[in-house]
Amino acid sequence: MMAVSVLVLPCRHFQSRVLQWLLLVVLVLTVACSAPTEQTVFDLLEPCTSDEGPSDGFCGTFDVAENPDEPGGKVIALKVVVLPALDSKPAPDPVFFLAGGPGQGSASLAARIGGIFDPIRRKRDIVFVDQRGTGESNRLVCEFHEDEEWIADPPPLTAEDVDKCIEQLDGDPRFYTTTVAMDDLDQVRDWLGYERINPMGVSYGTRAALVYLKRHPEQVRSVILDGVAPPDMALGLHAPRDAQRALDRLTEACLNSDSCNSRFPELGEKLDRLLAELERSPRQLTITHPRTGEEMDATISRRFLSSTLFGALYSPWTGSLVPLAIDRAATGDYSIWATLAFSGEGLEDEMASGMHLAVICSEDYPRWADAEMEDESGDSFVGRHGFNDRWQACEFWPRGEVDESFYEPVVSELPVLILSGDIDPITPPSWGDHVAQHLPNSRHIIAPGTGHGVMAVGCAMRLIVQFLDEETASNLDASCLDNQARPPFFLNNTGPYSPTEEDSDE
Repeated sequence: MMAVSVLVLPCRHFQSRVLQWLLLVVLVLTVACSAPTEQTVFDLLEPCTSDEGPSDGFCGTFDVAENPDEPGGKVIALKVVVLPALDSKPAPDPVFFLAGGPGQGSASLAARIGGIFDPIRRKRDIVFVDQRGTGESNRLVCEFHEDEEWIADPPPLTAEDVDKCIEQLDGDPRFYTTTVAMDDLDQVRDWLGYERINPMGVSYGTRAALVYLKRHPEQVRSVILDGVAPPDMALGLHAPRDAQRALDRLTEACLNSDSCNSRFPELGEKLDRLLAELERSPRQLTITHPRTGEEMDATISRRFLSSTLFGALYSPWTGSLVPLAIDRAATGDYSIWATLAFSGEGLEDEMASGMHLAVICSEDYPRWADAEMEDESGDSFVGRHGFNDRWQACEFWPRGEVDESFYEPVVSELPVLILSGDIDPITPPSWGDHVAQHLPNSRHIIAPGTGHGVMAVGCAMRLIVQFLDEETASNLDASCLDNQARPPFFLNNTGPYSPTEEDSDE
């Protein structure tokens, strides 16, 4: 009979060992249940509904005090949208997108522009926050002139207009400055659980990004600035000068184009005569709304023409219509100008006019001096009209506190990528050079043939992704942007054509 060797433990010893293991399991479970768990955006936010944001995004709100010095007072709910990274192990540092204006809400734009950031989303979350006073973060809006007949030439604003506006606002505009908003942003960063972020600002958003960098440098990994409008720019003050530069580039491009120059000779002189005539005698016309087909009474003044031209210069595509528009207007046909004037229709709905004034009147208007305004306007096609319109409200607007240090250069050793469009009429490359002086680890890339906003042009997003991955701009090969060029000018209603073809506008 085969013997079977069996290990037999004494009963008491076996029970003791089992009890020890049970106690160990209970201890582990107790510690696991009682220890705080780290929350993620998936815990703090909910999947966006179709009317809240992108279908693949997460939406929510974060409360901040309207007056930071009175935490028990009025509360603002900031709208937050996060597009999570697609990688299963994303980089810990997201991109925080800061929109322009001032007055645009980043989170409210997320559904429309989120796809632009897909290359970044492969590794990083993208965070959009409606800055206080914009989007769905207690939006401040003024309806100064609701009648569409004023689209061509709105009347001057009065103290009564401003008083009525302020009565409409659900908030105190003194607390809607960039500094307060960037402190909000840092609270959102902390709430979402990010240690460091990569602020990415466009236009006014670059000012916001620079202010955040100055106030919260420990929470910044790198910065991307597209169309630089720094704190010391005094928004609006230099617009006539910078816009004239863009117009000069356009007329020079037409002069150097055989087809454009032969079709529209002496373009600059024609524009000067047109502006002078409208200055002396504005024209009362009936224009047709290019989208609805409705007829509208309008006053075609120098201010209308110059402001419409200014807007057209933002994009080289709308700029390609300018020579034809000038030529047609010389014969009394302003239909193209009406089309250009309405091309930005809808942007007003995105812009929070009350928040816009809260920033401009507090941070910029106090630095405008009459002498400087005359110097800056000079012989620009914009002239003093560039300082009118809604910014007249600043004479009567309540202003928030802005410390003098706000205007001091932002100095940092952190990596910064600066992008500028060579023919940008509002934030030309000179402003990128201006901030780069104090950012030794920055790289300023200028995109030829590009207007206001570079990140969606050509290979720019690929360069941004490489910059984020490598945490330096020194290795970027920006030659991929060299082939960017201004689109050809419209020579008739159908667009550009070969100079060998006969011209016909019929």
